[in-house]
Amino acid sequence: MYQVIKRDGTASDFTLTKISDAIMKAFVATEMEYSNDIIDLLSLRVTADFQSKVKDGAIHVEDIQDSVERVLEQTGYSEVAKAYILYRKQHEKMREMKSTILDYKDVVNSYVKVEDWRVKENSTVTYSVGGLILSNSGAVTANYWLSEIYDEEIAEAHRNADIHIHDLSMLTGYCAGWSLKQLITEGLGGIPGKITSAPARHLSVLCNQMVNFLGIMQNEWAGAQAFSSFDTYLAPFVKIDNLTYPEVKKCIEAFIYGVNTPSRWGTQAPFSNITLDWTVPADLAELPAIVGGEPQNFKYKDCKKEMDMINKAFIETMVEGDANGRGFQYPIPTYSITKDFDWSETENNKLLFEMTSKYGTPYFSNYINSDMEPSDVRSMCCRLRLDLRELRKKTGGFFGSGESTGSVGVVTINMPRIAYLSTNEDDFFKRLNRLMDISARSLKIKRGVITKLLDEGLYPYTKRYLGTFDNHFSTIGLIGMNEVGLNANWLRADMTDPKTQEFTKKVLNHMRNRLSE
Repeated sequence: MYQVIKRDGTASDFTLTKISDAIMKAFVATEMEYSNDIIDLLSLRVTADFQSKVKDGAIHVEDIQDSVERVLEQTGYSEVAKAYILYRKQHEKMREMKSTILDYKDVVNSYVKVEDWRVKENSTVTYSVGGLILSNSGAVTANYWLSEIYDEEIAEAHRNADIHIHDLSMLTGYCAGWSLKQLITEGLGGIPGKITSAPARHLSVLCNQMVNFLGIMQNEWAGAQAFSSFDTYLAPFVKIDNLTYPEVKKCIEAFIYGVNTPSRWGTQAPFSNITLDWTVPADLAELPAIVGGEPQNFKYKDCKKEMDMINKAFIETMVEGDANGRGFQYPIPTYSITKDFDWSETENNKLLFEMTSKYGTPYFSNYINSDMEPSDVRSMCCRLRLDLRELRKKTGGFFGSGESTGSVGVVTINMPRIAYLSTNEDDFFKRLNRLMDISARSLKIKRGVITKLLDEGLYPYTKRYLGTFDNHFSTIGLIGMNEVGLNANWLRADMTDPKTQEFTKKVLNHMRNRLSE
């Protein structure tokens, strides 16, 4: 006798009585008359119907159930067939419920006993009760995304590792850049039932507000929070109070220590990025400097000496590290290198490159011999660097300010898997197009969900300072083009080989063109 393959892949001996029992239940449900002879005859016809599906002495349970439906229809028992189909769907729903209901014991134990890879997925999360709370809520939220929000094709693509949907554990957007000018102009607050701070009049107060702002916003987002033109916007506060260098350094130290304090959910520090201009950018140079929410009688271009003090204080503090000499994780700085950059042996230049050699930070945005300006780019986080010219094309400008952008979500496509499964280059691009479509659909669904939640007030501070996700991108990434070269049977060479390099360029251009459509 042959074996029956169940849905979980296990096998059991075929028994005719299971078919008979299922048919009998369908007859009972419709209150139609039947006899044991009728049930036996129908059961035998079912076995005859699925004989062609038996392979290597085994048949899948779904094939047997398909045959039951077909035989009941063919023999005139259409109402019984409908009852059987309904019975089958109910059992399918029960199985799905079982698979989506989380076992609370497994969820907690997997974290406490460090049995789950997710415990160490994020290097910034400390093993702690805060991490446990984050792990528990994350398991529920990820289950909610995959079971209740995304369609089955998207969920299966993620589970099968065709794509990776980032930050499933969070019911929110990915990363955001904020307008430091808006914080300086409007202060921190404006949320009913929460305290409100007036615009800062002194550097120490502003540094404290920035720490609190980044911490608050981090609780409403999954990824990095960014400020741009950090040194440019802070310089007037140094100038107006005529601060000494030691006073400036104390303020910057307070900011750096503040953003590295594990105040975020999961006992982790807010993931923060700042962009520093080094020299006053052209789009800000002629604007009146703002202090205390009010324009002053001097411009940002008049604060170069104070910018140098802020940069010196920032770099010195980063180089010194904490009380144990450990380097600071945050903020992650990005410096803009323009044609105005002074390459001479200045004190700040020496400090900048000492920090670079010691810690490998900061990032540098090179605008020399580039058609882009510093105002065209915002460095948001480790996964995202935005070309703001694309946003200007789309919107005709920014509402409020250029900083208010980011990404609602990130999906990464598993390129080596595509190459491994593809028979040739055409098949590769066919599979890639399908996964790009699935990724784009998942991001469209996510945008719709979090926009609705934003409008309903789930992210109160984001609603207050941002208002909309219209200027936020949807991000599709890729991984493993070196392994694509090794896996693809038409390449069989790593990234050092020119043919793999050319294929990679072809893939990137193809993806870019499809995303632009």
